[in-house]
Amino acid sequence: MKFANIERKGTAEIGIVSDNGLIPLAALGPWLDGWTFPPATTDELIRSPEKIEQIRSAWERSASERSKFAIADEEIRFLPAVWNPGKLICVGLNYKRHAEETGMALPDKPVIFSKFSDSVIAHGKEIPYPTETEQLDYEAELAIVIGRTVSNIEEEEALDYVFGYCCANDVSARDLQMQSGQWLLGKTGEGFAPLGPFIATADEVADPNALSIGTRVNGEIVQHSNTSDMIFSCRQLIAFLSRHMTLRPGDVILTGTPEGVILGRPEEERVWLKRGDEVTIAIEGLGELTNRIG
Repeated sequence: MKFANIERKGTAEIGIVSDNGLIPLAALGPWLDGWTFPPATTDELIRSPEKIEQIRSAWERSASERSKFAIADEEIRFLPAVWNPGKLICVGLNYKRHAEETGMALPDKPVIFSKFSDSVIAHGKEIPYPTETEQLDYEAELAIVIGRTVSNIEEEEALDYVFGYCCANDVSARDLQMQSGQWLLGKTGEGFAPLGPFIATADEVADPNALSIGTRVNGEIVQHSNTSDMIFSCRQLIAFLSRHMTLRPGDVILTGTPEGVILGRPEEERVWLKRGDEVTIAIEGLGELTNRIG
């Protein structure tokens, strides 16, 4: 299933993405036996994975009636697909062709850094242009949303702990990123972690390392690749991280970006993002995440 955090009439709720549009989870009330109050956000749902099967059953039983509850686009505002991640873990240089375009050696272990959770913003939200940068860049990324507490697991079982996947943009201020050996300053500005527009549960994605992924800036394709080009697969990343920290429901892993970022171009060809630019991240089966630079 595909779940979006939305705001309607000033209230946060979960919308279920369907061919008929967004259906409010609350509309399934008559088919959700014994539910007094449905989860209001995906954050709550992620921490109650046992509810997914109940929702799926209610969804099937409501098939003949649910379309009448569809919400008009103008009635809603998207909220971040994961509103308040416990940890926002990022992986650098995780695509072969991206490492090659930046002239960096392929890493023998995952390159790990982080963003702060308050960098997260929603689909459709404006990314404020930082006053201290002149080199703002995009990075299309597949985000893994953890659904079960896990530590010290093997690769073979790693995907069993995934709640779902969504689109992410690892917005980067390159001049700030390169000021020191630590990338944090250029990676975690306000609005630097768009997530959305929805989370697809793990069963919707047969193989997270076989998805087309790309970016458009003002309608022009600038990244076009496939998650099969990852150096470390989603399984490998989860297992690796679980050996160094406990992963908990609601933690989000940004798995790296493919080739095509502005930083990867020759210096004389780099045209950095500017105010007014519209950036769209598209991943197969996960929709499109669009934000404008403000």
